Amino acid sequence: MTAALEGTPLPDADDGPEVLNPKHWKAPKGYSNGMMGEGRVLVTGGVVGWDEKEVFADGFVAQARQIFVNIRAILAEGGAEPRHLVRLTWYVVDIDEYLAHLRELGRAYRDVFGTHYPAMALVQVVRLVEKAARIEIEATAIV
Repeated sequence: MTAALEGTPLPDADDGPEVLNPKHWKAPKGYSNGMMGEGRVLVTGGVVGWDEKEVFADGFVAQARQIFVNIRAILAEGGAEPRHLVRLTWYVVDIDEYLAHLRELGRAYRDVFGTHYPAMALVQVVRLVEKAARIEIEATAIV
């Protein structure tokens, strides 16, 4: 297995996937450069910030928080937890709106997922299928 962050012991299988970061690179903040694991793969579709009645939360950060809650519920259905996440792909309709709320997004993320940061990508799109959606996230986990 490839070494994780320099000085970080390799995880036991029950600890979830391994964080990968080349040893001469600076450690990223709020995401991982790579993840590796063994097990069953759990993937979500694009998850939006609405509740079980398909009512959207009000505002960008509130929608993101609801998405995190929704992803956590999907993970639980598959016997997984946030520590099993290996990738999140974020789709936003306004990258400036995302950048303006980084601190609040980080707080909402940690409230729901803790301090496990999988590999992440962020893409600005023209719009999402659900017109009220400001953000949509796809998740991949290894259980």
